[in-house]
Amino acid sequence: MDIAAYLTRINYNKPVKPDTGTLRGLQIAHMLSVPFENLDISLGRKIDLSEPALWDKLVVRKRGGFCYELNGLFAWLLREIGFRVTYLNARVYNREGKRGIDFDHLTLLVEIPGQSTRWLADVGFGDSFLRPLRFKFDEEQADGPRAYRLGNVGDGIDMWQRNEEAIWERQYFFDLIPRAFSADYEAACIYHQTSPNSSFTQKRVISLATPSGRKTLSGLNYILTTNGKREERVVTEAEYPSLLKEHFRVALDTAD
Repeated sequence: MDIAAYLTRINYNKPVKPDTGTLRGLQIAHMLSVPFENLDISLGRKIDLSEPALWDKLVVRKRGGFCYELNGLFAWLLREIGFRVTYLNARVYNREGKRGIDFDHLTLLVEIPGQSTRWLADVGFGDSFLRPLRFKFDEEQADGPRAYRLGNVGDGIDMWQRNEEAIWERQYFFDLIPRAFSADYEAACIYHQTSPNSSFTQKRVISLATPSGRKTLSGLNYILTTNGKREERVVTEAEYPSLLKEHFRVALDTAD
């Protein structure tokens, strides 16, 4: 891996080493630079989870992706720097409180050599925590206007989010069994590209964190959140390509 090229892609210009400050800085930089998006799925393009393909898409072509792509490549970067990284099987909770399929989401357990503290790192869940979470149960961890906590549920762990209305909601469940990338996630990745039951086949979305909130194109709705204030407007199909370039630095064409 060309670490310098990856750091340029995420606009990170500090020295890197396997420590807490670097891990936090890298996740924040990644969240502010690489969008969460499913545009290839909406275009009928197959997602390739090989590391060369992820590198080409996210670093060379400056695209975004969804969890398998974003966390898959981020894990590679962290390993190259010297962190210990474990791929985890996560299952996203729906509105009825039911868990999704196995390998519904890829999240990462990160360890720093010589330290006992473990971290949950995740750059692939969209509108979520900007900073890695300390791996401690029932500890509220502030992250801007929100907070997060991890809860032991017997067969695994729930990640909870306290939203701006001070309501706690379960985001996803995960276990601590080490998994293999990309073999263990391939079937779920295909499911999310093809199943009518997957949210990723129902609507195109691209979303990127900003220093004061988030900007999102969900279908033909442009949503800007700034310091907790939400603005939304309907856009046209003709506007869509220019909005991708202006707000997400993404260009889609036949050569993409």
